[in-house]
Amino acid sequence: MDKFTALSMFIEVAETGGFTSAARRLNIATSSVTRAVEGLEETLGTVLFNRTTRQVSLSDAGASYYARAKRIIEDLADADASVSDRGDEPSGPLRVSVPAAFGRQCIVPHVSAFLLTYPKLELDIILNDEILDLLADRIDLAVRLGEPSPSADIVSRTIGTFDRYVVASKEYLETHGIPETPEALAEHQCLRFSYGTEQQVWTFCSANNVTKIAVTGRLKTNNAEVLRETALNGSGIALLPSWLVDGDIQAGRLTKLFEQYEINPNNARSSISALYMPNHRGSRRISAFLDFLTNTVVAPFYK
Repeated sequence: MDKFTALSMFIEVAETGGFTSAARRLNIATSSVTRAVEGLEETLGTVLFNRTTRQVSLSDAGASYYARAKRIIEDLADADASVSDRGDEPSGPLRVSVPAAFGRQCIVPHVSAFLLTYPKLELDIILNDEILDLLADRIDLAVRLGEPSPSADIVSRTIGTFDRYVVASKEYLETHGIPETPEALAEHQCLRFSYGTEQQVWTFCSANNVTKIAVTGRLKTNNAEVLRETALNGSGIALLPSWLVDGDIQAGRLTKLFEQYEINPNNARSSISALYMPNHRGSRRISAFLDFLTNTVVAPFYK
């Protein structure tokens, strides 16, 4: 048995936690998987798995070997994809990182249509609000909201913009009153997004003036959907992106305040950017997803 096949079987055992489960996933006999792993152990002169009658777990040597073997298999898959990806039709794996709320609200509803359009693509979407390292985390394309802050060796392409609105429920406004000026927010419960700074400033820009208001409130979170839900329940005033609350405003569930201003938290921008490594220039997979983002996901913001 060749080394590549043996490595693949070893990885399956490590990830499924057993020889039988790995064989089932690979659709081969358990004995074949067992022989492959035992052959690796004999060649390496070490035990890769701790075996009991109840479970199989990686040994210390096995854990170290797994990390390297996994990278080898992934690198080979990337090499295959980079060659096949230059053909006429997008094909192969595509690993995409997307902010969680934006992904659920704006991308996930269209994923089925994207997969139908590109039947040879294998899409892996990571919904994560953390800034992942494209190289270390093996991300083909990352969607970023606001300031993308790419390094010099990363391609950043702006694919659209969005608005941010200060919103509150009618119930909250009936109970606590409508703030007539940005300064009046000091008397209200402001629902704040965690941007890594203790004090949060909402910046109100008009044609003739820029007003910065330090807002306070009892709730701070790193999830925009939590802020939306709390605002809908009448517990405060929130600054939220248009892509998240447009439907609530149209349905009357939330009321938009300070419509004469452009509003952003701190000095944040309201851009939508796509980031990828320079070696992905010309990639059919990247181009297909960029077209999808631009024409299907972002285009509705401008209607």
